[in-house]
Amino acid sequence: MAGETTPAADVGELLATNNENKFRVLVTAGYFAPGWRAGGPVRSISDVLEAASEDIETTMLTRDRDLGCRDPYPGLSGRWTRVGRTRVFYLGVRRLGHWRSLWRSLRKVRFDLLYVNSVWSVFSILPIVAARFGLLRTRRILVAPRGEFGAAALGLHRIRKRIFLAGWRWVLLGPRVLWHATTPIEAADIQRVLPRARIGVVAVASGPEPEPPPAELFSADRARLVFIGRISPMKNLDLVLAALAFVPVPVLLDIYGPVEDPAYWRRCRDLLDALPASVVVNYRGELLPDQVRPTFSRYDAFVLPTRGENFGNAIAESLSAYCPVLCSDRTPWTAVLRDGGGLVLPELTATALAELVTRVAAASPEQRQAARVAAGAAYRRWRAGRASISVLDQVRRVVRDSSHRVPPQGRTP
Repeated sequence: MAGETTPAADVGELLATNNENKFRVLVTAGYFAPGWRAGGPVRSISDVLEAASEDIETTMLTRDRDLGCRDPYPGLSGRWTRVGRTRVFYLGVRRLGHWRSLWRSLRKVRFDLLYVNSVWSVFSILPIVAARFGLLRTRRILVAPRGEFGAAALGLHRIRKRIFLAGWRWVLLGPRVLWHATTPIEAADIQRVLPRARIGVVAVASGPEPEPPPAELFSADRARLVFIGRISPMKNLDLVLAALAFVPVPVLLDIYGPVEDPAYWRRCRDLLDALPASVVVNYRGELLPDQVRPTFSRYDAFVLPTRGENFGNAIAESLSAYCPVLCSDRTPWTAVLRDGGGLVLPELTATALAELVTRVAAASPEQRQAARVAAGAAYRRWRAGRASISVLDQVRRVVRDSSHRVPPQGRTP
């Protein structure tokens, strides 16, 4: 990660410098580069920052360590670093000195926008509360739930989330609060939970640049399937393993990803141990971000019966690497898969998924090669139709157009 560290006092002076031509944004997220274990949101937030116009000044607050890691990033904890055009502070949440440094840097700054990425994270709750009571000066707040209001996501720890929303709703529906939905589907999810929520921007991510068409695609007698993602109930790996028990032809599955939920992984291991000899399954550990697309390129299909994705960065990476996707219909990718990108799973049952896996496993090597070419072509068509969208540029227009309706700082909405 490129960047240079700067003392907190100097950063405070830089941020407080008056520049009327800049639109100032404070971005908060639980995890950010150089971390990667939190999955797609890290990539999506990086893309948002990179796409912003030159006259948008971005400052970021994030944890000083990756998801599930006890040790902080070397040389970054408690310091300001520039990542691209963004000043980033890496906070150790249990370090009082870090909070003091952060407060000295931010207390004199007036931001045009506070942009939080999550509803449940402490990196969203504390900044919103600080803004609500005037401790953090910002004109507007933009909340990106990152799929957290999808039905399946809300179903996990349901009672706890309902209690939280009952007390938090009065803040989330304030007149200064806007919402960032990644897709129209997510916009509907947000308004199902908070009917009065104001959707400030609906911006669909563009996905990575497609790879060049490969001169030669790997082929083998036994179909090679892959699962790449966090090992958690949302990704539904246990359904993949249950389905493989009903596949009547030989197949190989390699699993990559961090174990986010150890109890869930134990359940998956029990299913794995019960599979017939014709099914070979290997857990290959974790992948660094720059290893993901080269890994997809070695397989005949990516199996992801997810319970819900607000975008699905791994799906985009798979298709861009000419790897077809077997996926549930709970993502924005259904039309692309039906256009040649793979196969759509309309019901989350082991027998339904086994039928799709069998279609791939029973195909000839030549048919699997043709499917891979078609998947890459479908992705290229989709990607060619994407406009370059800057979330921060869009919300700047909304904020400036409606600035006359913003209540004074620190007042009750």
